[in-house]
Amino acid sequence: MITFIGARLFDGDSFLDDSALVVESGEIAAITPHRERPRGGVEVDLGGGLLSPGFVDWQVNGGGGVLFNETPTPEAIDEIVRAHRAFGTTSMLPTIVTDAPLKLRAGIEAAREARRRTPGALGIHIEGPFIDLRRKGAHPAEWIRPMRDADAVELAEGRAGVMLVTLAPSSVSNYLISGLARSKIIVSLGHSEATAEEAHSAFDAGARAVTHLYNAMSQLGHRAPGLVGAALADPRVVCGFIADGFHVHDTAARIACRVKGAGGIALVSDAMPSAAGGPRSFELQGRRVTQTGLKLTLDDGTLAGAAITMLDAVRYANSVLGIDLAASLEMATLTPARLLGIDGSYGRLRRGARADLLHLDDNLDLRGVWVDGIAVEPA
Repeated sequence: MITFIGARLFDGDSFLDDSALVVESGEIAAITPHRERPRGGVEVDLGGGLLSPGFVDWQVNGGGGVLFNETPTPEAIDEIVRAHRAFGTTSMLPTIVTDAPLKLRAGIEAAREARRRTPGALGIHIEGPFIDLRRKGAHPAEWIRPMRDADAVELAEGRAGVMLVTLAPSSVSNYLISGLARSKIIVSLGHSEATAEEAHSAFDAGARAVTHLYNAMSQLGHRAPGLVGAALADPRVVCGFIADGFHVHDTAARIACRVKGAGGIALVSDAMPSAAGGPRSFELQGRRVTQTGLKLTLDDGTLAGAAITMLDAVRYANSVLGIDLAASLEMATLTPARLLGIDGSYGRLRRGARADLLHLDDNLDLRGVWVDGIAVEPA
């Protein structure tokens, strides 16, 4: 038994003061008033700051010098998970973007194996190839195509834990979206020129998220609200959001956060190999990506993912956007866990949840990370 004392607790949506967190066998056994905490076992006095659930990131292309598309193996996932874990992300969806069919199948198989052996590897996010050429961003055009019935069947039968698919309504019928949703695959709209009407129809069919809000999608106009407007208006939809100051203007970010609230915005890193201690340049499907500050671009200036971690995103939301700390943390913990359907065990502090924990000081510097109640070294 391990009892954590001496820090405020953030349980996923609110702070608890003068409380102790009790961990047994890798799970949270109890949250008690400090004076009523159990005796015996190991007592860890954190000496201030706050104790939070570990961050949950549903869009991680790479980190620590590793790119999942380049090396779609269980070993690569393990390296990416370990790199981000040192920065507070204790659970993630390794993300593979538009590529050759064999590469995508290898990624799914790798995710299936990694889920069995790497704590925190939840499954896979497949971003493309069923997207819109008009909004391809950095995705290679030669592999973008419509989804066929056989593709949907292959995804449903190839489950690798939690599975999320980013697609565009122009490339995937509502019939197939409904089928994916019935198969417990989370459908997110992205890289899409969808009208608001097309987006609403896809949400009615079962899509429940949008990928990197504002980026690579039809924009909000007062007569043509586009995918951005449809996502902001629909309370069923969770918006993935890259909080790095480059992908979205601060004003647009504040609008989205105010409209959707902490329960409707899930921070994501969209991390590339440069994040979590990786190099400042790398190859993405034969094209050079260069980091300037925290900004990643192809040689033609196209944004190509991000170089941040979830800890960077939380700090940005809190200090730059002015979002209160509880909401900033919720967007990195409970909200993504709810989207992924895993909030019974992840993204919150409550009895029976996994003891994936972060200790942050008052400056939001990381002081400790625990996975299944076992301490790991922060970066």
